Amino acid sequence: MSAFSQQWSSASVGADGHWEALRGKPSKSAAAAVVAVLAPVCADKFRPAADDASANMAELKKVSSWMQDSYIEKGGWATFPGMTSPERGVAQACATLLTTLQ
Repeated sequence: MSAFSQQWSSASVGADGHWEALRGKPSKSAAAAVVAVLAPVCADKFRPAADDASANMAELKKVSSWMQDSYIEKGGWATFPGMTSPERGVAQACATLLTTLQ
């Protein structure tokens, strides 16, 4: 599990609406939930990123399926505010989402 997933999966919204840290190690299901939420956001960032969105998709499809997550990472689509590097799990899910929807 990445540091990003650990950071976000170890927080929750308390009854008063404020974020609060959870005790203990974050669960794999919490990390999966983070990926499930951020992958569509990544895909939305990807689509309008280039002047010609269809050219951007064509470039993604040219990349070997096992390297598409790296393409998403390098494009910055799996990097979110407050992060210094992309989230691999989000990049993988984003690439899968983009290639299965198109």
